[in-house]
Amino acid sequence: MSDYILVLYYSRTGSVANLAGQVARGVEAGGLEARLRTVAPVSANHEATAAPVPDSGAPYATLDDLAGCAGLALGSPTRFGNMAAPLKYFLDQSSDLWMGGALIGRPAGVFTSTGSLHGGQESTLLSMMLPLLHHGMVLTGVPYSEPALMTTTGGGTPYGPSHVAGERGDSATSDDENAIARALGKRLAHTARKLSRPLNGA
Repeated sequence: MSDYILVLYYSRTGSVANLAGQVARGVEAGGLEARLRTVAPVSANHEATAAPVPDSGAPYATLDDLAGCAGLALGSPTRFGNMAAPLKYFLDQSSDLWMGGALIGRPAGVFTSTGSLHGGQESTLLSMMLPLLHHGMVLTGVPYSEPALMTTTGGGTPYGPSHVAGERGDSATSDDENAIARALGKRLAHTARKLSRPLNGA
C-alpha cells in the first residue's frame, strides 16, 4: 500500500487551503502521511501558462500523485453549486487512470467552502463525488459519531467537511469545522489501512 493520502484542493482566498490543512492533520493522526497538493488556476487568456511551481503554498499535483495515493481528500470552493473549473480540469485529465482502474477500491472524501451558509455546499460536495465514483473509489463521509456535526453553527456536513467563509472569504474556520475536517482525514487514513489488508484466504 502507498503510505500517503493525497489532499488535493483548489483555493482562491485560502479558506479551502485552511480546511485542507486540517484534513491533513487528521490523516497524520490516523497514521499515514498527508501529501498536500493544489492545482493551477485556469486562465481566460488561452496563451497564459502557470509557473511550474506556485509562489507559495502546496506544490501543484501531478497525475502520479493521484495514481500513487492510498486515498484521496478532494477540496474545492463552490462555483454556482459545483466544483471549481481548475479542479475539474485536473480530474478531466485522469482518463488513463480510469481506463487502467488505478484508483479502484481506494477511499476518498470531499470538502468545500462557501461564502454563505446556503451557498451550495452540499451540491458542491456531491459534484466532486461523481468523478470519484467513476474511478471506483470508496466514498467516506463523516458519520454522526463525530460530535461536531451536531454542534456546528457554520459548516460541516455528513457528506464532507465545509466552511462558511463569509462574503469576503476571510473568516477563520471554527473549532467545529476544524474538528469535522480532521475527522475526515483520520477516517480516510484508517479506511486506507483497512482496505490494504488482504482478505482471508486471498
